[in-house]
Amino acid sequence: MGAPPADTEAESGRGLSLIAAHAEAWGVEPGPSGKTTWCELATGLTTPTGHGGGRRVDRAEAVLVLYGTERVAAADDSSILAARAAEESAIGLIADLLHWFRAHGRDAEEVLDRAQTHYEAQLAAWIPA
Repeated sequence: MGAPPADTEAESGRGLSLIAAHAEAWGVEPGPSGKTTWCELATGLTTPTGHGGGRRVDRAEAVLVLYGTERVAAADDSSILAARAAEESAIGLIADLLHWFRAHGRDAEEVLDRAQTHYEAQLAAWIPA
């Protein structure tokens, strides 16, 4: 979601631009007495799963759990077997999604290329220059 551009000479109107520039996610929800603007800020702190990857990593782990991985290996997990099982589940999920795209008339290679482009752009936004 993009914030409206703020006039450089204005004394107000920069709030959403600041939120959009620094928040991992944000949105506006209408309510009975007005609207509420919310945001999620990355802290860099690791989670109980052992990573600080943010909302995207949390969502991927939730999908993998639903997909059948009993436990997604944490970054500090000493079990090579658990890490390998999680990796194989993720690869299986990606392969199944590519089959789904093909079944719906989409070019799986093109979709995979687009996904890689999105991933690299998002990664570049988080890595300090």
